[in-house]
Amino acid sequence: MYKTLFILLLLTGLAAGVKAQKPDTAGVAKPADTVKVKKEPAKPKLAPSAVRDNFKNQPDTLHSPHKAVMRSLMIPGWGQVYNHKWWKVPIIYGGLGLIGSAIIFNQNYYNQFLTIAQYRRRGEQPNPGDKYYAEYQAFSTASDTFVENAVNSYRRNRDLAILGMLGGWGIQMIDAYIDAKFIHSYSMDDNLSFKVRPGLIGQPMYAGNFNTAFVPAIKVTFAF
Repeated sequence: MYKTLFILLLLTGLAAGVKAQKPDTAGVAKPADTVKVKKEPAKPKLAPSAVRDNFKNQPDTLHSPHKAVMRSLMIPGWGQVYNHKWWKVPIIYGGLGLIGSAIIFNQNYYNQFLTIAQYRRRGEQPNPGDKYYAEYQAFSTASDTFVENAVNSYRRNRDLAILGMLGGWGIQMIDAYIDAKFIHSYSMDDNLSFKVRPGLIGQPMYAGNFNTAFVPAIKVTFAF
């Protein structure tokens, strides 16, 4: 009986010891966490072509500034048409037209007073029906000095108008070249912007009476 009781107590102790032991999880791999963190995709870097797409006007290496200048030399405004600047053509012809009218105006009066002066130099008078006969009679009481001054004045104004015509022709050639050069070589963005920020700058020489090393200033930044 004692032997049987001893065996029962031994088996009960072994069972309790087995239940009290904890499994060693050091070498057992833990199950992976089922909650996955969603990673944001990396933003792709802009390629050079994509950067250029941000500009409205991209370089066109086939556009020739030489062609623009030569076309403006032959016909005013043709270079602007070549550069797709149609709105400049009316301005060019409007300016050149005004200068041309000034040339014609001064040339007509120059011819008139020159003819009168030539009659007076020769001591002659035009006959009725001759060119500028009415004008000669209208200025019959004017002095010779007045007539000679009028000749010189209208001739000078005519020459200045001719120089203005040449200058206007040259300006529209330069304008055509500059536009063509930008189209050929540069990217241009029409979105201009600027920022205004307060700040501090080093004290200049004329502000030496201030007690601080810096003086307030406004910083303006233009982006184009």
